[in-house]
Amino acid sequence: MHIRRKFTMYAAAAVLAAGVGALVVPTGAAAHGAMMKPGSRTYLCWQDGLTPQGNIVPNNPACAAAVNQSGAGSLYNWFAVLRSNGAGRMAGFIPDGQLCSGGTGGPYDFTGFNLARNDWPVTHLTSGASMEIDYSNWAKHPGTFSLYITKDSWSPTRPLAWSDLESAPFDQVTNPPDVGGPGTNDGHYYWTARLPSGKSGRHLIYSVWARSDSQETFYGCSDVTFDGGNGQVTGVGPGGGGGGPGPSPSPTPTPTGTPTTPPPSGGSGCTASYTVGSSWNGGFSANVTVRNSGASAINGWTVKWTFPGTQTVSQLWNGSYSQSGSQVTVKNASYNGSVGGNATTTFGFNGSGASSTSVNNLTCTSP
Repeated sequence: MHIRRKFTMYAAAAVLAAGVGALVVPTGAAAHGAMMKPGSRTYLCWQDGLTPQGNIVPNNPACAAAVNQSGAGSLYNWFAVLRSNGAGRMAGFIPDGQLCSGGTGGPYDFTGFNLARNDWPVTHLTSGASMEIDYSNWAKHPGTFSLYITKDSWSPTRPLAWSDLESAPFDQVTNPPDVGGPGTNDGHYYWTARLPSGKSGRHLIYSVWARSDSQETFYGCSDVTFDGGNGQVTGVGPGGGGGGPGPSPSPTPTPTGTPTTPPPSGGSGCTASYTVGSSWNGGFSANVTVRNSGASAINGWTVKWTFPGTQTVSQLWNGSYSQSGSQVTVKNASYNGSVGGNATTTFGFNGSGASSTSVNNLTCTSP
């Protein structure tokens, strides 16, 4: 069953950029893609939380725990669980317990999707049946797709280890056909796979896409249950529920990256820090953390900075922006203007031009 929802922000940006002759999609060594059917954790959690306003508000408790740990950027970039130097490597390259995030060496933090829970969105399947596999072609490249299934001894209550997977893929295909253009949420590769026989109950399908024109490799976890289903998905959207209570979410870890721009004070206890998440030829993606260092909540915030060159913001989420020359002003969205004492919120954007690892005159003010 296809689950479709307009990915308005990215699609609009792609159309706009195409109109001026520059599609804002990573090129060269940067592909993008993820399992759509059966959906990966990042893909289904993105669908679970996307609102008409474009912000991510998870409904599923496992998705909420993942965002709590990895940030909303992990869902806006649901198609980017990758390792640029993966070269198709698996065990020995990605540690046990980190399979669903592709380890920790990728451009974004997906560690929250390693959480051992039994309430992730799940696709209902029939063991031994034929099924169409869909894999996003957000950026198309040649390569081989391999699908693995968990052993019967695997349990969703413990982090996935390599020893939990059957040793050989149950399906493997090279350069399958595709439909739809890159840079859209509907475009995908597709092929027919025979699902493993003799399986029942909860399992994980682990996907590996190894590009043949570079070392870049994509990884993903798709939660499934073999109960006679035909691709139905549960646990997504308001009222979608989950598979059970699951373990308690892990505490939010201290970010591993250091802000490239120190957070100056803008008054009222509001500060901002800027980091670059990834870059490609002619563009980059960055995240800004707004922190209320005071004890009382702030209601409304404005972040300003000056780019060091001719960079421009091409699209932005979790806020509204304006740009005049090199100066950018970002104001809160309707849903994230209130920031509690000693709390944070974030927004992110894609930029055009040379990657800017720092910005000038970064300030945050609150009315």
